[in-house]
Amino acid sequence: MTAAGAAPVVVIGCDGRGLPPHLASALRSATLVAGAPRHLAAVGDVGAARLLPVGAGASSWPDAVAQMRSAAAAGESCVVLASGDPGFFGVVRSLRETGVQVRSWPGASSVAQAFGRIGRSWEDATVVSAHGRPAAAALAAARVLAKVAVLTGPQAPAELFVDVLRRAGREVWVVERLGESDERVRGGSDCVPPYAEPNVVLGLTPGDDDLGWRSGADPVPDGWALPEDAFEHRDSMVTKAEVRALALARLAPRIGQTIWDVGAGSGSVAIECARFGADVVAVERDGEQCDRLRRNVSRHGVQVEVVTGAAPDALAGLRSPHAVYVGGGGLGVVEHVAGLASTRRAVIALAAPERVAPSMQLLQRNGFEVEGVQLNAARLRALPDGSHRLAATNPVTLVSGVRS
Repeated sequence: MTAAGAAPVVVIGCDGRGLPPHLASALRSATLVAGAPRHLAAVGDVGAARLLPVGAGASSWPDAVAQMRSAAAAGESCVVLASGDPGFFGVVRSLRETGVQVRSWPGASSVAQAFGRIGRSWEDATVVSAHGRPAAAALAAARVLAKVAVLTGPQAPAELFVDVLRRAGREVWVVERLGESDERVRGGSDCVPPYAEPNVVLGLTPGDDDLGWRSGADPVPDGWALPEDAFEHRDSMVTKAEVRALALARLAPRIGQTIWDVGAGSGSVAIECARFGADVVAVERDGEQCDRLRRNVSRHGVQVEVVTGAAPDALAGLRSPHAVYVGGGGLGVVEHVAGLASTRRAVIALAAPERVAPSMQLLQRNGFEVEGVQLNAARLRALPDGSHRLAATNPVTLVSGVRS
């Protein structure tokens, strides 16, 4: 709650340009001005205001917020200097979360400036942040998005994302120290470490400039649980659409999530997850099936990393999954994926009923809430006289678990 009578904290976005007169006046009349030392030095005259440097070697951000909150509650005029657009992955959120009333005058965001520096539009880009946050979700998104901007941080530096984006076939740019005298923009063969902070990493699919009707990537595919003939497969060895429909509901694939499909076969589950924007790793021991899987991936225009090898040994060294679909490999695979700390969702497809109870027990012992369902689908098939019969598909039991 905002304290009664508290003055709003004015947040000014700094983007390398001079301040307009009304914001310069707000600075000169302030009693407390907080910001990174480089921003405090850049604005010049702040009148009689107390300066509160924030960052390395100065006040921490939580301490600075506490001081501003107290000053604002006492009716003092407080100003925060922040980079770019403070409402875009910036300080506005953290101020409001502590009950501070805010008035913000944004500058150009670092993402807008970065795309501007390379002369590209960005309404179809997705922005992810690894600044002060775990990097796993941002990395998962960066691997699959056609156009992405990454806000990096000391714990998730540009080098990490440049490598991932290049392996995904992206055109990569790093824009360093925007608006400063030592600003640098590098792409292609010139884009090599070290990279000065702060920086923004851009990843673009070469030749992809398709304009949509709204900004950002579309996380929802045009239909799912696709028919079996949407995938090349061997002797009907493909997960049936009805099974995939429920498996997708339990796996909950989306941007920022890494999903394993173990015993992937022709890759129908892996590809469906990738169509939702998930970062997908498909593991399959049969080399011929892996070739077929890659052709299916290319046919559907998605990205899936294909790993040839028998699980669970082939799972060693793979990036940690948020969710796992087990289509083959036996109880050893179920035990392995259930024991991974990162696994929050698991779905096991079983044709043999003898494996249902042991699979459920393995998930339960590892803290999963478990349920199971046997799927028996019967599809309408036309008869010569124009009537129809019901043609049964082979029953499959799905054991699924969710762990908080």
